[in-house]
Amino acid sequence: MSMNNRSKNNRSVNSRIADFRSYDVAARRAEIVRQTDLTEADIAVYDAADGLTIDQADRMVENVLGVIGIPVGVATNFTINGKDYLIPLATEEPSVVAAASNAARIARGLGGFHASSTQPIMQAQIQLVDVMDPEAARIRLLEAREEIMALANEQDPKLVSVGGGVKDISVRVVSSDQATYVVLHLHVDVRDAMGANAVNTMAEAIADRVSEIGGGHVVLRILTNKADLRLTRVRAVFDAELIGGAEVVDNLIHAARLAELDPYRAATHNKGIMNGISAVVLATGNDTRAVEAGCHSHAVNADGIYSSLSHFEKNADGNIVGTLELPMPVGLVGGATKVHPVAQAAIKMLGVESAEELAGIILAVGLAQNLAAVRVLAGEGVQRGHMGLHARNIAATAGAQKSEIDAVVARLIADKSIRVEHAEKVLAEIRGGN
Repeated sequence: MSMNNRSKNNRSVNSRIADFRSYDVAARRAEIVRQTDLTEADIAVYDAADGLTIDQADRMVENVLGVIGIPVGVATNFTINGKDYLIPLATEEPSVVAAASNAARIARGLGGFHASSTQPIMQAQIQLVDVMDPEAARIRLLEAREEIMALANEQDPKLVSVGGGVKDISVRVVSSDQATYVVLHLHVDVRDAMGANAVNTMAEAIADRVSEIGGGHVVLRILTNKADLRLTRVRAVFDAELIGGAEVVDNLIHAARLAELDPYRAATHNKGIMNGISAVVLATGNDTRAVEAGCHSHAVNADGIYSSLSHFEKNADGNIVGTLELPMPVGLVGGATKVHPVAQAAIKMLGVESAEELAGIILAVGLAQNLAAVRVLAGEGVQRGHMGLHARNIAATAGAQKSEIDAVVARLIADKSIRVEHAEKVLAEIRGGN
């Protein structure tokens, strides 16, 4: 993966912004504009009134009534392949942005995150049914490899001209107690696109010829979201002392191991990873459902058991080494990334120049969020961290104004009662004492 050390305007980004969380919104925006390629006009799209318009929304999906707002926060402290990033996350869940930023701080002193990717290969499937000789049909289709690839590539000469296009085919025989299917896979290098439109168009175009060669009729001709030929990998070392010491490190290893062995733990463990991943995917206008489907299918191990997506180990120095390898079908061209003004601002904030670079950033956030979540569970417990931030939402729900929230939150945490009715009582007491 190629990553430059400077953004396109030669601005050097320093993601280590001390006490960024205490800035007000205007000050945060000013800092992001100062450090990135965003202008004041660009960042204005993060105002609800200046973001996605009703007219734009009406052109994106059907039967539009309006739009929904999701908070967009900025994760700090990230160094990935030697380059600093300020990373936008779109999420409604408290603690995600803060947790990822804190984990990135813990990794920062030991080199940050290191990311790499395979080629951006997406696959389309063409399903044949009623094939009399499925094994022979598989061989016939493989013999016609060059013809099939050429026919598919004729559908997208622009993609081929920039180095993409069909690179191979494979054929599988899938049997059930009701039927035997011959399934041809197109392997398509989609470059900086997510790739769904390109591979679907190719699949439609070759379907009739595949049917003729295979000797059956076509039912499905569509991409698969199990993008296991388009993998991104990330690793990082997290400082044991900053994590909380040797005991927390050992507990974290035990917690991570349980997620590898137990689907019940793995589901929640992986949800923590997706808290980070989906937030960046959504902020950049990519397809959250495609990414989530690919990741969760990847979590099924060789024994057919749903397992942890990440792995944590202890190195010779006693520090935690975290690794994550996932399908990451995201793009910079096409889809909402090119039509949604807030997504465009997110891409500009990141300063990314390729889909591979974006994928590495997304996985780094996923690993950071995962480390932060498991660290809390293995140390102080979820209440102190996550619920402490949740208390701000409870205070706001109870009607606290900005100047009152900190005082209400402090009381809720001290009373160990983070409920709306208690927040209303505390708020009444505070106002009664003024």
